[in-house]
Amino acid sequence: MSKQDGSGRQVTTGPVDDSGSSIMHVDMDAFFASVEVLKNPELRGKPVIVGGKGPRGVVSAASYEARKYGVNSAMSMGLALQRCPHAIVVPVDMARYAAISREVMTIFESITPLVEKLSIDEAFLDVSGARRLLGSPAEIGWMLREKVREQTGLACSVGIAPSKFIAKVASGRAKPDGLLVIPADGVLDFLHPLPVSALWGVGKVTEESLTRLGLRTVGDVAAMPVDALERSLGPALAQKLARLSRGIDPRDVSTTREEKSIGHEVTFTHDVTDPVDIRRALLRQSEDVAVRLRRAGLLGRTVVLKLRYTDFRTVTRSRTLGEPTDVGRRIYEEAVAAYEALGAAGERVRLIGVRAENLAEPGFSAALWDPDDDWRDAERTIDDVVSRYGKGSVTPAALLGRDRGGRVESSKRRDPFLE
Repeated sequence: MSKQDGSGRQVTTGPVDDSGSSIMHVDMDAFFASVEVLKNPELRGKPVIVGGKGPRGVVSAASYEARKYGVNSAMSMGLALQRCPHAIVVPVDMARYAAISREVMTIFESITPLVEKLSIDEAFLDVSGARRLLGSPAEIGWMLREKVREQTGLACSVGIAPSKFIAKVASGRAKPDGLLVIPADGVLDFLHPLPVSALWGVGKVTEESLTRLGLRTVGDVAAMPVDALERSLGPALAQKLARLSRGIDPRDVSTTREEKSIGHEVTFTHDVTDPVDIRRALLRQSEDVAVRLRRAGLLGRTVVLKLRYTDFRTVTRSRTLGEPTDVGRRIYEEAVAAYEALGAAGERVRLIGVRAENLAEPGFSAALWDPDDDWRDAERTIDDVVSRYGKGSVTPAALLGRDRGGRVESSKRRDPFLE
């Protein structure tokens, strides 16, 4: 697949049979960078990179002018500026992006109530019920793009197809600022010539496995016996890729999105080796995760620790609780236990993260007594104070400076960060 730098763009320009294609995938073009250009028109036509400028900065988004130099999101800023030294770097303005995203999603919902929001800048729409009022899917797609441009000043790309998977692939091929309709009887003609990386679930490692089997296109995967795929990829992934390669995707557009995990991570400005600093970061992240759980009305049963070392080795460790929780203190205890079990003290840490998984709504627990109740009440009180006076109005003492005496105590003794 193209890295979405605009090369290989494919769009619908004439009449097309869209009668069997009512699923639409809409993706804002270089969203963060486009918002920055909208804010500062002098940036138009120039390579713009959105992200952190520090030595550990990461690219959040890049304009198409920057993408032509090989700049992509999630790339280190250092590498991005090596590839495009004359790029203009601007900081992330998430509040502004979120506000414009809400405007865009409101436009989508004015066309159909069946909108599945995938992220801040993309969504699936089922427009089958809008045909009588608004016209064919292709006509609705053109109208949607015009409304987004008129009301926000931004461009989007639209893929229209019989299924979500094909619609998403189509919108990627239409970028930037294009629309591509895939007729129901043209799905395989469109899909099979594409590289295997076009399939959902095919990352670098899986692509290498498929290449070793001599499979380079989606059509190659479709022609491969499923049992042969299973021997190389395992049954679950093999079955999934076999279905997708044949254009089979029965999923409906869902208006409710189930949270699979809630997490927080940070890349340090400089590598960290001091366990006190590690614990302080874990405490801060555990508190943030707990706040987000409470806001979402969810509990997490599994706590996941993520560490990335200076050589970019990344490890994750998880601990499953007897009872699910939304309490920062409990999440912190489990994250610290996972950290200590790694025996990583003294190693140079580049990134650290805490995540809650196996999420569920409160009320299903069979426990008669929850040892976290007192802490939960205290943390909810803090939530109320923060909502009134702002973030930072109440902060754990351990986050104001080093722990008393500057020591890190063994997990078998009291944790100074919880005193």
